[in-house]
Amino acid sequence: MKGIMIQGTSSDVGKSLITTGICRILANEGFRVAPFKSQNMSDLSYVTADGKEIGRAQGIQAEAAKTPATVMMNPILLKPRSGESAVIVLFGEVIKTLSGKSYRKSFYHKGLAAIRKALDNLEQAFDFVVIEGAGSPVEMNLKDRELVNMKVAEMANVPVVLVADIDRGGVFASIVGTLELLEYEERKRVKGIIINMFRGDLSKFSGGIKWIEERTGVPVLGVVPYLENHMIDVEDSFSLQRSSRNNAEEMRDTAVMQSGDVPNFRDIEMLSNKLPAQETKPLSPLKEQKYDEVAEHLLSHIDWAKLKQIMLEWDQ
Repeated sequence: MKGIMIQGTSSDVGKSLITTGICRILANEGFRVAPFKSQNMSDLSYVTADGKEIGRAQGIQAEAAKTPATVMMNPILLKPRSGESAVIVLFGEVIKTLSGKSYRKSFYHKGLAAIRKALDNLEQAFDFVVIEGAGSPVEMNLKDRELVNMKVAEMANVPVVLVADIDRGGVFASIVGTLELLEYEERKRVKGIIINMFRGDLSKFSGGIKWIEERTGVPVLGVVPYLENHMIDVEDSFSLQRSSRNNAEEMRDTAVMQSGDVPNFRDIEMLSNKLPAQETKPLSPLKEQKYDEVAEHLLSHIDWAKLKQIMLEWDQ
């Protein structure tokens, strides 16, 4: 399929935001584009028009892509619960609750089959698929049965762009360390790096870009400044803590944007099986404006022509 996978050096580097922006850019260019995340762990949910439940980020990304959200865009949703267990939502339906150990042992092959089914469906229906990874692709104790990063890139046969967060510090070590820990075939898929959440004078980072490119051999496709008040929802607990710490008002506005009228985050698990099928409603002008602003922000700070070329010319 034609597409790209956005992976990160860690959680909360801005993968969801970058994915949202790319979806909007491609949609604005007239392409049929779908977001995809194979497995999402989040209590922030999104109800599709047919009453199914997927991760909130993929619902938002579908809106940015100007296409109705479907369960194929997030076939596996894990809703964390106490005692190191999680509710398993498969293709929008709750199936069971499992511990982390049981999930890895008993669900892996079923998960692979679900991911393959979803990818095949999206490949038939869309021109591009923009895939979001989770956490880091080099969690060495988990790689043998992972369902969210390089295994998915391999299944979809797409190139990878690695996103790193410079705001938290250690950006050089996180980029080089991630690439060094990838296996040879995995490393060949990484065709670009995006440095996210930059603060300050971009011109003063030219030496940093040069060092990264010379050290890794991978082009830096852009250095993206920190985007305030973007109103794109976050997923994990670290993101929530960080956003609350940085801008509590932004979090309130984000919730208003996503729910339309309720100014807080809601766990909609109890609602998902009760909502009747409904037609997709047009987005509000505020949402349309915000998605376009994210796209323009990204276009202003990345080499879009190069990124698009990577997607179009990938053939491995």
